[in-house]
Amino acid sequence: MNLIEAMRTAYMSLLANKSRSVLTMLGVIIGVSAVLVVVAIGQGLKADVLDRIRSMGTNLVTISPGGGRRHGPPTGQTQPGKLTEEDLEALQQDLTNIAALAPTVQRGVTAKYRNLTHTTQAVGTNSQWPLAMAFEIAKGRFFSASEQRARARVAVIGQDVVDELFYGRPLVGEYIRINNTPFEVIGILEEKGGGWGNPDNQIVIPLSTARQRLVGDADLNAILVSAEGEDVVPIVKENIERTLFRTHRVAEATRDFDIRDQTEMLSMVSETTGQMTLFLGGIAAVSLLVGGVGIMNIMLVSVTERTREIGIRKAVGARRRDIMAQFLIESVMLSALGGIIGIAFGFAGSQALGQSLGWQTVVPLWAVVLSFFFSAAVGVFFGWYPARKAALLDPIQCLRYE
Repeated sequence: MNLIEAMRTAYMSLLANKSRSVLTMLGVIIGVSAVLVVVAIGQGLKADVLDRIRSMGTNLVTISPGGGRRHGPPTGQTQPGKLTEEDLEALQQDLTNIAALAPTVQRGVTAKYRNLTHTTQAVGTNSQWPLAMAFEIAKGRFFSASEQRARARVAVIGQDVVDELFYGRPLVGEYIRINNTPFEVIGILEEKGGGWGNPDNQIVIPLSTARQRLVGDADLNAILVSAEGEDVVPIVKENIERTLFRTHRVAEATRDFDIRDQTEMLSMVSETTGQMTLFLGGIAAVSLLVGGVGIMNIMLVSVTERTREIGIRKAVGARRRDIMAQFLIESVMLSALGGIIGIAFGFAGSQALGQSLGWQTVVPLWAVVLSFFFSAAVGVFFGWYPARKAALLDPIQCLRYE
């Protein structure tokens, strides 16, 4: 029996039991669909986060408090580091090759306009923040250094805040209340797109005003440094380390601050999302193995039901390898066809889920190819034993089987 004849015979056998064939493929269909949906969500999340990081520019260096032992008498306890005004002033004096330097404090707040309220994030900073964060002003303007010094109650708001409080109308000049304190809206930030971190859901106000009205004398949450070019980022980072080691009076082993540039953040996010996708994809792939067990079970039942047919084939000259090929091809056809249907359902499901939840989903070609070949491999692995059992049956005993 040649390959084409074996495939035709296997196909006719599957058609003879349509309902059973569909139910057998169901495990593979669900497994492949689940794997593709998980990978699509993971890849979409990765692309969304990476796009958001790149949108802040490749020259951005972020300084944040880190874990470490504070200077002073040893207490046996590890305390988190702090970023203070002393650090900011030292950086302003020492750093060269930078385009902007912006300290930030953040606090969750409630914004109100007339009878509408919205929970958002207030960011207190200076006039260099838009340059450091690569933000454009869509309407109005950003606050000035003089307004920062005067502790002016002015605010620049993101597009989500505009949508929630102003029904999407760019009402520059209106007053909103931030934790019951009135602020004049003087500008609206360009829309970056929602998702991880959501830069559109924030209100930016002068640092001095934030400390007076919202956060008190709290330490800085971060200091943003924009280098003049991507090529000088390593030099800027070295200068930042040298300055903070001096102001914090710590050494490398006990550093209490973190310095990250966009390249490090991109690598970290890629690695983290890749590991998460692999882990969740592995969990989803378990259902493929369950589907494979179902295929093996049905193929064993098929061998029992067709024992007499096997005897007749052997009696007219069929060899063991012909019988084995027939049953193995049936198993592979079940799993491969289930894989194709699962790929279609997985692609459609990921698109529907992304549209309904507002997520970006990406189905990479490698995931489609891998899913198909893995489903076919499941058919080979779980179909080999039933096929071998059928091939080893004694033709005399088969012909006597009732």
